[in-house]
Amino acid sequence: MGRGFYSCKNARKKFHTGLMNHTISALVENKFGVLARVAGMFSGRGFNIETLNVGPLVGGKYSRITVTVKEGRNSIEQCVKQLDKFVNVIDVKDFSQVGSFVARELVLAKVKADSKTRSEIVQVADLFHAKVVDVDAGSLIIECTGNANKIKAFLGMIKSFGIIDMARTGSVALERGNMPEE
Repeated sequence: MGRGFYSCKNARKKFHTGLMNHTISALVENKFGVLARVAGMFSGRGFNIETLNVGPLVGGKYSRITVTVKEGRNSIEQCVKQLDKFVNVIDVKDFSQVGSFVARELVLAKVKADSKTRSEIVQVADLFHAKVVDVDAGSLIIECTGNANKIKAFLGMIKSFGIIDMARTGSVALERGNMPEE
């Protein structure tokens, strides 16, 4: 596997805050301390990590670390280059500059539910292709998977019922496959 750095300035997304969202993926050796060094590199350069997700790949020799940061005046490109120099890092990509990638996250939300609101909550979950994974006399736990906008919209719709508790993963992302040329 070769080391990769992509640049396509037009693929960046701007948010209302003027900050650009970047999804960074690092394929790393699954060894003690690698995650701490990667996270420390971002914080050491003044970046606030919005989401952080890590998991081993098949076989367990490697892990994929996915970090989402919002960048203003600081250069994310320098961080990507610095990550690429780490000994235990195999490959680094700023998906926000690749332009064509798939990103998903998952949320588990425990929502207040009684006999009067339960069916309405299930209808909202169905609209978002979410799954009810636990039912109790006073609550439902709903699993919703999608991009960050879908998760935000889902949480906005169920908020009025009363969110008792919530657990949310960070983004996981992969570059889309190559499109055939015509």
